[in-house]
Amino acid sequence: MDADVLVRGATVVDGTGREAYVADVAIAGDRVVAVGDLAGQTARRVVEAEGLVLCPGFIDIHTHSDVSLLHDPAGESKVLQGVTTEVPGNCGFSAFPLAEDRLDLHSDHLARIGDDVLPPAALTWRDLDGYAAKLEQDPPTLNVAPLVGHGTVRVAVMGVDQRPPTDDELDRMRRLVAESLEQGAFGLSTGLTHIPSGYGDTDEVRELVRVVAEHGALYATHARTSATPEGFPEVEEAIDTCRSVGARLQFSHAAINEPHKWGQAGDVVGLFERAEAAGLDVGFDVYPYDASASSLTQYLPPWVQAGGTEGLRRLLADPDTRARAERDLAAGWMDGIPWFWDRVLISRAGPGHDHLVGRSLEEAAHLEGVDPVTLTLDLCLAHGNSVQVVLFYRTEDDMTTFLAHRLSLVGSDGSAVPLDQGGLKPHPRGFGTFPRVLGRYVREQGLLSLPAAVHKMTGAVAERLQLPDRGVVRPGAVADLVLLDPATVVDRATFTEPTQAPVGIVQVLVNGTSVVEDGRLTGARPGRVLRRTTVARRAAEVAR
Repeated sequence: MDADVLVRGATVVDGTGREAYVADVAIAGDRVVAVGDLAGQTARRVVEAEGLVLCPGFIDIHTHSDVSLLHDPAGESKVLQGVTTEVPGNCGFSAFPLAEDRLDLHSDHLARIGDDVLPPAALTWRDLDGYAAKLEQDPPTLNVAPLVGHGTVRVAVMGVDQRPPTDDELDRMRRLVAESLEQGAFGLSTGLTHIPSGYGDTDEVRELVRVVAEHGALYATHARTSATPEGFPEVEEAIDTCRSVGARLQFSHAAINEPHKWGQAGDVVGLFERAEAAGLDVGFDVYPYDASASSLTQYLPPWVQAGGTEGLRRLLADPDTRARAERDLAAGWMDGIPWFWDRVLISRAGPGHDHLVGRSLEEAAHLEGVDPVTLTLDLCLAHGNSVQVVLFYRTEDDMTTFLAHRLSLVGSDGSAVPLDQGGLKPHPRGFGTFPRVLGRYVREQGLLSLPAAVHKMTGAVAERLQLPDRGVVRPGAVADLVLLDPATVVDRATFTEPTQAPVGIVQVLVNGTSVVEDGRLTGARPGRVLRRTTVARRAAEVAR
């Protein structure tokens, strides 16, 4: 029987972490059907792959493509890296569930993730089923395996109020999380430095994570950032929350942003190791850069963000309230982390301020003739949640400590977008994360072996998500595959030129269909919305 595709003589790195081996790989339909010496195998198409690596398609465990794939389903920035599955819904932001009477707040909330805003009228679905149907009307190039976001759930039930939920509101949030998981969401995320997820206290989060545990799903947390003199209470909060209800923990984009704690990544991984030794199912993800990125509004005092962008504008219209906001902002961000204005780069602004893109807040403030605090508030007032910044508040040493650790996975924290960003300067993580790991941290620095790095981007992620038949190269597995040149693969995206495509990604297949050839999209869009199908486990069973 003919195969559809025969990849001949590839060096197979199969996603399990085992050593590479040379083999032929046959694909029929959307599945790998044979791996080995297939000298007698015929196929409609033969790909000669001597000297090239064939590995599973990369599964990006931490993304924000919830809205971007609706605007542009090609997903160019990720697919050209070899990403075949995206996990959106992170940091408390998801495109579901949506409340009919709060679509304006949902639109404003989703603007924080940095893509073109979806106006309320465009939010025509209400739950995961509806969102999946919307995506599949114009299918994406890659697969989508969504989480449900705590922030979105809170908006649906409470708006953007800074207060604890009532008992009835907490019950409604529990039901929305349960319904999302029952419709196939892979877990729940929180964004505890983002509003309104950050308005949720530990008790609220624990009760929602209890629902996650009952379904055997994953809890992914963007933890609170703490300026405490020592220790990492935000990590301990995440661990204690999951331990108390028997949930599986995925700690998002592990990093140290507090300058007085730089160099202490070993202490953080020690907390994870001790939690694992005590029986907790725990892991974390990391992206290979020494800078982060987010909406500028994330760094405003939490109290001034109550009510969303319109609430912000109402509060700051009062001179006394604005003066208080200026004082609080000047004192630092995230509970007192000092501002280094020259390390905060404007990556997206808005009409009237586009000339500031690519400049630091310090430089931009000088250009505008104001101080950085004034400019920060002015930008947020003018453009709300759509202002994006890149912050150079991390160290390479901490990042590589996280990346090299056996519990880490690779996640970009970026969106799948077109390469043409119209002059914007987004974080290069969305354009280069996976080739960067392979080129810089495998080939050039030897921080990881190639099988270990691929495992962190494929098989280990599939195991974490309980995704059957993906993330590995073996007969019966889904043919999400990447053919790459190990001698040349590397990122080209930089902070000054962030939208450059990588090199060395020769071919990408999604569900058996070729979507990238010779570094270019083919135009095929075979992606699917994946649903979690694992049988739910009770919290008591998980905790044993």
